[in-house]
Amino acid sequence: MSAVRVIDPGPLALVQDLGRPGLAALGVSASGVFDRAAHRLANRLVGNPEGEAAIESVLGGLTLALPAGAWFAVTGAWSDTVLVTEGRRTLVEPHTATIVDAPAELHLGTLTRGLRSTIALRGGLAVPAVLGSRSRDTLAALGPAPLRAGDLLPLGPEPRSPVPVGDLVPVDPPTDGVVELGVRPGPRHDWFDAAAWSLLLTSEWTTSARSDRTGVRLEGPALDRVGDLLGVELASEGMLRGSIQVSPDGAPTVLGPDHPVTGGYPVIAVVVDGSLDRLAQLRPGQSVRLRLVTGRR
Repeated sequence: MSAVRVIDPGPLALVQDLGRPGLAALGVSASGVFDRAAHRLANRLVGNPEGEAAIESVLGGLTLALPAGAWFAVTGAWSDTVLVTEGRRTLVEPHTATIVDAPAELHLGTLTRGLRSTIALRGGLAVPAVLGSRSRDTLAALGPAPLRAGDLLPLGPEPRSPVPVGDLVPVDPPTDGVVELGVRPGPRHDWFDAAAWSLLLTSEWTTSARSDRTGVRLEGPALDRVGDLLGVELASEGMLRGSIQVSPDGAPTVLGPDHPVTGGYPVIAVVVDGSLDRLAQLRPGQSVRLRLVTGRR
């Protein structure tokens, strides 16, 4: 069986698929890849089913040893990605399917746009599944451990579908400017006064360096509760990816894929599904605006 060897995982590299939904009643988050669109695209480029396990790399720096005959694709964040084959260096274009003719090393350089890259290999990563998924849940420590130098990642069997003839997809890089996220009122928006709701939608928020797969913390003005709910405790209730919880200090946090299944902070708003993948590419210090949307998105 062919396998990929990790030479250098960079700051953080995880095995991810589309997660383990439907287990919240057991206290298990759905987890899964942060940038779902990038994950699906990477798999499609190499002819895999969209849900096959791939690598989610944070901040670049990842180096892999690939066997001859392996197909790979890199999507999501943009970086100077280089393939080294028998001493020959080739720059790899983002969002392309590439075959390795001889054993080679794949290097993800410093990211120029975005935060997370997805690296898919034809056949997928055939690491052991936990509760039906090969995703790493960083909060619950479920699934494959974060990648380390020397790890061997076996590749799955040859997929039924061929590698698509159109192996290049024109995709814009993640923006390095202000990111807009669509939101709808949350189940506890009435815990906050009108001024807080206005601040939420009119302020330019800053992505905190304290953000991770559990949640993206936004820095800005404090969101105050209505007077008679100051200091009131909220019973723990179910949480969803994209929920914007407000902590007692008035700071909002958008829950990510590894969020807890319950929480005791009021949810003022929820990021709509169509905006969730943008959270994965937010860099510390990047600006965010929240926009109220209607209809289904």
